[in-house]
Amino acid sequence: MRAIITLLFMALLLNGCNSVKRNQKFLAQGDYDQVIELAVKKLSKDPYGKNSDAHISFLEEAFMQVVQEDKRRIQFLQQENIPSNTREIYYLYCDLGKRQELIRPLTSLVNLNVKMEDYSQEIISSKNNFADYLFAEGNKYLNRNSVLDAREAYEYFSDLKNIQANYLGLDDKLNEAHFKGTDFVFVELNNQSGQIIPFRLEQELLDFNTYGLDDFWTEYHNRRENGIHYNFGIDLNFKDILISPERISEKEFQRKKVIKDGWEYVLDRYGNVMKDSLGNDIKIDKFITVTAAVTYTEQTKAVQVNGDAVYLDLDINRVINRHPLGTEFIFENIFARYRGDERALTEEDLEFSRNDFFPFPSNQQMVLDAGTEIKERLKEILRNNRFRY
Repeated sequence: MRAIITLLFMALLLNGCNSVKRNQKFLAQGDYDQVIELAVKKLSKDPYGKNSDAHISFLEEAFMQVVQEDKRRIQFLQQENIPSNTREIYYLYCDLGKRQELIRPLTSLVNLNVKMEDYSQEIISSKNNFADYLFAEGNKYLNRNSVLDAREAYEYFSDLKNIQANYLGLDDKLNEAHFKGTDFVFVELNNQSGQIIPFRLEQELLDFNTYGLDDFWTEYHNRRENGIHYNFGIDLNFKDILISPERISEKEFQRKKVIKDGWEYVLDRYGNVMKDSLGNDIKIDKFITVTAAVTYTEQTKAVQVNGDAVYLDLDINRVINRHPLGTEFIFENIFARYRGDERALTEEDLEFSRNDFFPFPSNQQMVLDAGTEIKERLKEILRNNRFRY
């Protein structure tokens, strides 16, 4: 037991030495916030430990160095007087404040020689300057009246939303930037096949809410709306819808099998039952041959849909890309009937004998069933092809 306690004490001591060495390394490298974080962690856990004085010294030194460094950087950025510098100035003041809040709880535990300052006014002032900069930059890009510039404007307004959500007029600007940055796509279904496409299939293909695209900057419409400029289009062209006749085919197979059918006594040449060495009657398995005729009936009907999805740039009336949109759906039903001894049948025969004739689906239903596969193919095309990146 004493040996275990000694080992634990040595491990703790070694761990303490390692933390001191890490802080020495971080301090030498100028990783001041790493030094502060590690020292705060150690002192909060054990403010009067063996290495607490070392950690206090590291913390004081690192805090002094990083505060001086941040203040020098702020002074330089302010003297540059570049509007974009407001971002870094604001976050540097935030760092100064957060760093103090991190070590403030330690002041009631250990004697720290650090100078605490009130940065609240600087944080508020730099935040307002940064907010004004973001709003001005957002407006600058928004006024350029291009889709990509509007998206850039949205990023600036979003940054502003994160730091000052109640900025005057911000929500209207966000909505405007999103509207101007959105690619509105007009989708049209063209039936060139000579066959009737079920209305339900048209609705399902054109209901883009069911595709799970989650594309913030693209909106699909199947009806034109006033006040919207459609940058792009997708033509869903159905060129051929070929439906085969209903077919029924039959094939008959003969089954023959030798099976065990009870037992019988072994008789000697005089007709007496033979005995074994123990005096028991001798019996042997009895086998018979059974037969059956199996008729397999196969029902088939197929539909083949051929078409494509054509991506269009409506601003210049040009085809961007063309993707095949064809599929084939086959209805198939197989069942079996037999005559003769069921014991002659195979496992497969027995399985298909449980099936029965099934009414053929209508042409409309066949096209609907094929439409499920077409919708999956269209979803894949939409996910893999964007109008802008």
